[in-house]
Amino acid sequence: MAVLICSSSSSSSSNVSLSKPRFLSSPHHHKNKQRLLIRTCWNPVRLETNTKFQFSHHEDNRRRLLAPKSSSSSSSSVNGYGGNIEQYYGSEQRVEREEGVELNERIRRFIEFLPSILPGGDWWSFSDEVQIKIVAKPVTMWRALSRMWHLVAQDRWVIFAAFTALIVAALSEIAVPHYLTASIFSAQSATVAVFHQNVRLLVVLCVVAGICSGLRGCCFGIANMILVKRMRETLYSALLLQDISFFDNETVGDLTSRLGSDCQQVSRVIGNDLNLIMRNVLQGTGALIYLIILSWKLGSFTLLICTTLGAVMLIYGQYQKKAAKLTQDFTASANEVAQETFSLMRTVRVYGTEKVELGRYKLWLEKLANISLRQSAAYGFWNLSFNTLYHSTQVIAVLVGGTSILAGHITAEQLTKFILYSEWLIYST
Repeated sequence: MAVLICSSSSSSSSNVSLSKPRFLSSPHHHKNKQRLLIRTCWNPVRLETNTKFQFSHHEDNRRRLLAPKSSSSSSSSVNGYGGNIEQYYGSEQRVEREEGVELNERIRRFIEFLPSILPGGDWWSFSDEVQIKIVAKPVTMWRALSRMWHLVAQDRWVIFAAFTALIVAALSEIAVPHYLTASIFSAQSATVAVFHQNVRLLVVLCVVAGICSGLRGCCFGIANMILVKRMRETLYSALLLQDISFFDNETVGDLTSRLGSDCQQVSRVIGNDLNLIMRNVLQGTGALIYLIILSWKLGSFTLLICTTLGAVMLIYGQYQKKAAKLTQDFTASANEVAQETFSLMRTVRVYGTEKVELGRYKLWLEKLANISLRQSAAYGFWNLSFNTLYHSTQVIAVLVGGTSILAGHITAEQLTKFILYSEWLIYST
């Protein structure tokens, strides 16, 4: 920024260059009726102020007496404001030191937080979220199955057809690895008749397993639909017969959530859980019996790994059960807030509490996100343990089986069958 102030008078004029202009006050200023021309110019290359003054001789002397004794190089000016270079760099160093302190503080907090996210740490606990109080009698597995059977008992033929297809499909799938390995080694040994026989049986087993798997999925899906329909009918009729005081204590959002998402989640028991549990029980039992008959030593190692995997699965299942309970409660609370806001939208607009309602809704969404984050982390640890134990089974089978082959106890065909059936057993577990 450059400022040019020109003063015309009858006396002689001189030019004085100052770093910081001062206020012009002189007794000759009013007498001589000076005309001041202020002209502002911008120089984008040199960021400094060039100020020129033209005034009378007496004014010149007075300016020199009042001007500070400082060199022009000791101060700098940016956009018309004076600044000290040393103070500027000193402030930058102070900011850098503060940023270094903040970084060290973050690292310290992360190191303190790290033990809590390990298995068994405080981060995994749900006690800070909500206190789960069991008011009614705890629902056991057999009680739940009996109640569900009571709901679908009128269409029991669907359940019978589903379990029949499940048993046939599971037995067919268990026999596939045996005939697959036999076909490969019979082709290697050039026994054509045995090879053709094994291939025919393999094709028949694959076709039967495919057809029965399709029937199993269809029948279980129909049973799932029947269960959801009758469960909602029973629950809705029970709610309608409740006393009026019951509706004073319960919120509408909570009741609608029980009718909607909770019934849908319970319906997965038949459509998904029972289907997978029964299939895995049959396949795992058959694979374990085949492994023990094939080689008791290899079967013992595999059974030990499956027992460890089952213990990890039990802990993971209990954790997921608590997380599912909290997810249902928090979803019901979020629906309650949304329903209250929408039903009283005129009142919300009159008092201007939109941000308050949004904050209430975001609070429950954050709690849901925290629960989902812990569920995802738990699922990650479960996958870690599963894949580790699964591949360790293969490594043990190769090491022990290779030693047995060298000792002449088993053949390469038996070892191949063992590896295939150990995979079945691990996945069934």
